[in-house]
Amino acid sequence: MVPLAEIIDKKKINFIQQKVRGINFQNQTILLSDKSELQYDYLVIGLGSSPETFNIKGLKENAFFLTNIDSANIIKNHINYMFSLYKETLKEEYLTIVIGGAGFTGIELAGELIHRKNVLSKELDIEKDKIKIINIEALNTILPGFNAELITYAKNHLEKLGVEFILNTPIEEYTEDKVMLKNNKIIKTKTLIWTGGVRGNNLLEASNIKSKRGRVEVDNYLRSLEYKNVYILGDSSIVYNEENKPYPPTAQLAVEQGKYLGNSLIATLRKKSDNIKEFKYKPKGTIASLGKSYAIGILKEKKLKGKKAHILKKITYLYWLKLLGGIKLIIRRFF
Repeated sequence: MVPLAEIIDKKKINFIQQKVRGINFQNQTILLSDKSELQYDYLVIGLGSSPETFNIKGLKENAFFLTNIDSANIIKNHINYMFSLYKETLKEEYLTIVIGGAGFTGIELAGELIHRKNVLSKELDIEKDKIKIINIEALNTILPGFNAELITYAKNHLEKLGVEFILNTPIEEYTEDKVMLKNNKIIKTKTLIWTGGVRGNNLLEASNIKSKRGRVEVDNYLRSLEYKNVYILGDSSIVYNEENKPYPPTAQLAVEQGKYLGNSLIATLRKKSDNIKEFKYKPKGTIASLGKSYAIGILKEKKLKGKKAHILKKITYLYWLKLLGGIKLIIRRFF
């Protein structure tokens, strides 16, 4: 985690840490959690995402959602506690971890959990074969839309490590101790981690602006189609590619949007709008970790897998750290 104080120059920016309760686009005001209002001339919305549960019964109430550092720590502590309870009860559902969704987040989580499985089995003296990690996907493949060769590599690699895949099988319901699938199969578990989809922030749906699952379509300058002084970035925005298909809401896209908008807003404020070019996104590539020392990825149409891809993943991680907090953050993280 990077403290905001290390990123924001408070001498140049009036920083207010509050929860936004509502946006009135007609009056150009923002309602904050302390019931105060802010007036704006230009508004930039980058509210991030919320989990998409697709109205699966019991999911919202009983599942875990991997959304940030805090939620990751909650999941880690829960798994540790479940494993300790197994020592007292010998019930297999305490050692069964189900991941809902086999996109990039679900696959990377499976790889990390395999490593965690090995650690906990040694620490708590539990046989590794008793610990189950099951990845369930409604579609007939993991990593939908990714390169077929790399999909096969990832699936084979994780299966060798002990991950069980159940594909082409939607989850119908989750209670506190069992997952019910559409094929009538029941999996007893105390831990379901949902990574099966995201939507835009609910605040946008509650505001008077056209949205699709909490995401708003923007023009070629990242402006709302309805309000030209409102800019929308990241998971809150819908940006179309040359084939008129929306780009996936990735961190890479959000960063490029941020860089672009920083420059275009300055030009707008300086009355130099004629110099502003349209936003053009060129993905640099995609990398997915497969746990300790292995990964898959595509870099400028070149396919990477295994340890080479893992090294590139580490380099990418260092790049993001530098982008967030400079060399100081990298030093603090590793030394």
